[in-house]
Amino acid sequence: MFRTEFHIPKMDCPAEENLIRMKLDGLSISRLDFDLEKRTLFVYHDNDIAPIEKAIAELNLGSALVSTQEAQVKIDAEDHQRQRRILWIVLLINFSFFIVESITGYISKSMGLVADSLDMLADASVYALSLFAVGRSSRRKKNIATIAGYVQITLAIAGFSEVLRRFIFNEQIPELKTMIIVSIFTFIANGLCLFLLQKSKSNEAHMKASMIFTSNDIIINLGVITAGSLVYLLQSSYPDLIIGTIVFILVTIGAIRILKLGK
Repeated sequence: MFRTEFHIPKMDCPAEENLIRMKLDGLSISRLDFDLEKRTLFVYHDNDIAPIEKAIAELNLGSALVSTQEAQVKIDAEDHQRQRRILWIVLLINFSFFIVESITGYISKSMGLVADSLDMLADASVYALSLFAVGRSSRRKKNIATIAGYVQITLAIAGFSEVLRRFIFNEQIPELKTMIIVSIFTFIANGLCLFLLQKSKSNEAHMKASMIFTSNDIIINLGVITAGSLVYLLQSSYPDLIIGTIVFILVTIGAIRILKLGK
């Protein structure tokens, strides 16, 4: 058994991680360990590294082989089950708040909440993709990724259209109480998700990716809360529309990355 280290500068989110996993599907690999913060991938394999190196290079992520050395792999089935349970909890929390934020955002006329709900849906899609794709064929994984990506892009385009309409017609400001209260609860939910993920103390790819996603969500939540405060101070709907636009852009970028998985 060998362990080969790759440095991949353009690997900075779960989309690239899943892209690499699918690209390497079918090759003689025992395990993949990702470190998104350091842009590093460790591949555990038995055979020649050349086909693996070639496959990764074809993704045009700037990959470079760092080193190869002998290693042993110990798979802890119980730990994997614990990780799956945590990911299911995080998935359910994200999807639940997607529903809550989308409904309350529509009722309160807050594009910030609606946009944040799509971000929660984007995260839930990534978690669901990782869980649902386990043990399935490479083609099935790509089909799942393509569907998830197109759904997110469709919702983001609809959101952009609504933001533009509200800019043009200068509609009434959002209902602040609902906007801020729901944003605070979403912030708490994401904090709980991050706590659960960190509690796992896992260095494996999908868990680290989930931590990064959830950390970004907390920042977005703070942005929505800030926008609500500015709406109150300025008595204008523009801060809400601006934060909504920013989040829609982030959702679109994430959707494009997910669509790459289907190619």
